[in-house]
Amino acid sequence: MLDQLNKKRQKITSLVENRVHFASNDVELSIYDTYENAQHIRLYSNNVLFCGMLTGKKVMHVNSCDYHQAFLPNESFVLAPEQAVYIDFPTACIDRPTTCLAIEISRDKIAAVAEQLNQHNDSPELLYNYHPELVHNEHNAQTQQLLNRLTHLFCENAPQRDFYIDLALNELVARLLQQQSRDLLFQQVAQCNFKTGIHAAIDYMKHNLSEQLDIDKLCKIACMSRSKFFDQFKKRIGTTPQNWLHGQKLMSARTLLERGESVTSVAFTLGFSHPSQLSRSFKKAFNKTPKQYQTLFLQQQSN
Repeated sequence: MLDQLNKKRQKITSLVENRVHFASNDVELSIYDTYENAQHIRLYSNNVLFCGMLTGKKVMHVNSCDYHQAFLPNESFVLAPEQAVYIDFPTACIDRPTTCLAIEISRDKIAAVAEQLNQHNDSPELLYNYHPELVHNEHNAQTQQLLNRLTHLFCENAPQRDFYIDLALNELVARLLQQQSRDLLFQQVAQCNFKTGIHAAIDYMKHNLSEQLDIDKLCKIACMSRSKFFDQFKKRIGTTPQNWLHGQKLMSARTLLERGESVTSVAFTLGFSHPSQLSRSFKKAFNKTPKQYQTLFLQQQSN
């Protein structure tokens, strides 16, 4: 994939920014390489803009929702239509450019995917609709693979190129809609607005991350049988209770490491049997050991 992109990149004559642009039906993809430190660069689109960091660091400022946060590799940043973001590039330089991909998706495509999801949804209380608001989170391995596949497809000139791009785009939009649905559920949990037993079970898990998973206890909290609990959890959250709890532990580990806590302390605080168990899981999820992540994060914060 990198070889294909390098062929598309123009020879750099002015060391500020280089853009490689591709287009298909209902979608455009751009790769931005920024080579100089810059501040307050405006980015705006009439459509949904799905961004993924590849290298370096950005600091995103969205004044409409008072948002000012760092944007790092393996994270997704989704901007709503007509929502401007102002970007700082604190680490960009000629030897280490800041590289980001931006996928501009038409509103019609998002509406069409939402309609398809709802046609195959047998839970009337769970409808997929796009909410025009900022989304910024750590994306999982499946999303990263999907972004890599989309980039590869855009670089191709095969006769079926647009068809395969559309399939991958449908998956990307579906993941965005599912993420927003999960975020809404988690907001309801945070506000103690327990509409279903799944809400109550998630609230218990969030407040007891160090505990081993007890499905029977969660079923009692949710007032469901085991089969119904697993079915409803998978539909609403998109994964199993075990995988979700494990992911929450890793996200909490990341937060604790950012605060400067030791790997050993973090491991035992979150119920891992040994620091090595945390290290293996953390590296698989974030492509870095806990110590490597902590060191890099602290270095980036000091820049």
